[in-house]
This record gives sequence, C-alpha cells and structure tokens, in this order.
Amino acid sequence: MNSSTTDGEAVLRAVLDRWKAGVDAHEPQRVAALFTEDAVFQGLRPYSVGRPGVADYYGSQPLGMTARYRLLETRLLAEDLVLGYLEADFSFTDRPTVRVHLGLLVRRERDDWRIAHYQVSRLG
Repeated sequence: MNSSTTDGEAVLRAVLDRWKAGVDAHEPQRVAALFTEDAVFQGLRPYSVGRPGVADYYGSQPLGMTARYRLLETRLLAEDLVLGYLEADFSFTDRPTVRVHLGLLVRRERDDWRIAHYQVSRLG
C-alpha cells in the first residue's frame, strides 16, 4: 500500500469514526456538522443538499440504530480530496440489519475534513 492510500485511509477513518459515533448516539446535528455546507447527500430516500437535509435524515432514524463500516477502496484524488468506497451495516433493535455500499468524497476545509458527497446503494 502506498503512502497516499494510507494517508487517504487515515483521513477517511478519522471522519467515519466521528460519523459512526454521532449515528450511534442518535445525534443528527453532530452527524450533519461532519458535512460541508453544500454537501450532496443521498441516503435511502431522495437526495438533499446541505447540512439541514443530513440532520433531518439522521433525525428520522429510529433510536438504537447503530452503524459499522468497512473500507473497501480509497483514493487520494488531491491533497485536499479523498474518495472512499465502503460497506456499511446499519443495525436496529427491532429489525434485521441493513447492509449498504457507500461512496463518499471527503474534502479538507481549513483545518478539518468534511464530507462533500455521500451516496448509498443498497445491493441485493
């Protein structure tokens, strides 16, 4: 693995670990703060643009939902832009786990990294 892939993985893990913590704690505003102001967000419902749509989406998720992810591919596209492709499992207290594939772009903004594009695909 080359250093650019390793750097990209480190960036993605840092952002995704915070995303997971916010999802698991059912704190939609905390999750939304990880996104850029103009983020394109596509969950399992029609897309939205910006943090309010992200907060609404995660706020509508049931209490007790948790997330787990596994990175599948990482690309450092530029020094301030990382592409990630991952598998994510969303577990619930009252129904089967939902497995999705998630593509995202993470962009550096000042001294932090934020999600600029998030798109879920449900396979199978």
